[in-house]
Amino acid sequence: MKNNTLIIITLASLFISGCSSFGKGITEAFLEKQEAEDTRVCEVWGEAFSGLQGQTIQHNGKVKVLMVHGVGDHKPGYSTEFYEKLAKELDLSVTSKTHKDIQLSSAEFPEKALGNLRIKRYLNKAKSKEFLFYELTWSDITAKEKEVLAYDNSGEYSFRRAKVNDLMKRFSNDTGPDPIIYLGESRENILASFVESFCWMTAGNWADLPTDTKAVCKASDISSINNDQYAFVSHSLGSRITIDGMQRITEDLGKGKVGHTEHEKVKNALRNKTIPIYMMSNQLPMLQLGRKLPEVSGQHSEYCTEQGAKFAERMFTKTPIIAFSDPNDLLSYAIPPRFVDKYLDSRLCIDVTNININVAYVYDIFGVGKVANPMDAHIGYDTDDRVVALIAKGIGPDKKSNADIVNKRCRWIETID
Repeated sequence: MKNNTLIIITLASLFISGCSSFGKGITEAFLEKQEAEDTRVCEVWGEAFSGLQGQTIQHNGKVKVLMVHGVGDHKPGYSTEFYEKLAKELDLSVTSKTHKDIQLSSAEFPEKALGNLRIKRYLNKAKSKEFLFYELTWSDITAKEKEVLAYDNSGEYSFRRAKVNDLMKRFSNDTGPDPIIYLGESRENILASFVESFCWMTAGNWADLPTDTKAVCKASDISSINNDQYAFVSHSLGSRITIDGMQRITEDLGKGKVGHTEHEKVKNALRNKTIPIYMMSNQLPMLQLGRKLPEVSGQHSEYCTEQGAKFAERMFTKTPIIAFSDPNDLLSYAIPPRFVDKYLDSRLCIDVTNININVAYVYDIFGVGKVANPMDAHIGYDTDDRVVALIAKGIGPDKKSNADIVNKRCRWIETID
């Protein structure tokens, strides 16, 4: 048993380092054979959803998607591979020559740098469908606080560690502090970064957006909110930021604190919107620990059904959460039904579809046991073709509307009340 455990640990370590020392020997060939047979699970539990393509088909306006990253240092452009794969799946073959960058600022924190918002424009060949992809990079807000751990990555300490352990420690120093920092003073700045990004999404057309400048979003465009469709894509801590940010917008609109003289019109426009959130490596249950309950909870039927007494006070018509979780991702969790009712703001009118998906390959190690690289299981969502296809075209009973890879590789289990 001791030897078996050692084999698994050794092989797992080699996976993390890329198996570079194996060459093209028997073990690598054995693992490649398992990858070629690709039996990774993809199970969708919940209501059918139409993805971003469905939002385009149903409406004449633009589709605007905001990406919110998770823990760790990120640089503008981190989501390029994802949105290029997404554009290909949606058959968007026309794009802007360049992107636009806005250095975020807010009236509430005028002296604070709140990160970067990068926007890329895509259209179909006929130019009848338009997508604007917004990429929020907020990690500069926490980078300075993480400098307190920089000494641990220096040669003075790092050379004492085994190579694989040093790689893991550097990863831990980069990602581990962010959830802790988010519970402190920087949380308000990060939420301001999200709120500003959402404001820019509602601010109008591509031509209206500034670039290469520091700017505060001063007003939403009511006609844009009425006509355009919105969606969020988030990863790990980014999902908590997105939910908290939407709850913050709800509170601010309720108090008239959105920097907009027509905030009542903004509220009325948003109440008729359905805004899905595609969560990769969902961590909401873990990141709820130690937090207060939202201001309004446990009142879904009152706010989210037409017969409800507070239906006119809802924030959105519906907020579908599509939560992707790899069971071998040590930092990801499914969302149980009761969690939504107790821990998430009722005014958001949330319902959940859980997607159990292996984004990391699971290997059978010579009959000793099965193992998957937890690193790949945590960061592999946005490059997985099935994840991209589900976000692009959803899943449902009409096979023609689903992507081919979803029909072949994913199983849909519809849930009902």
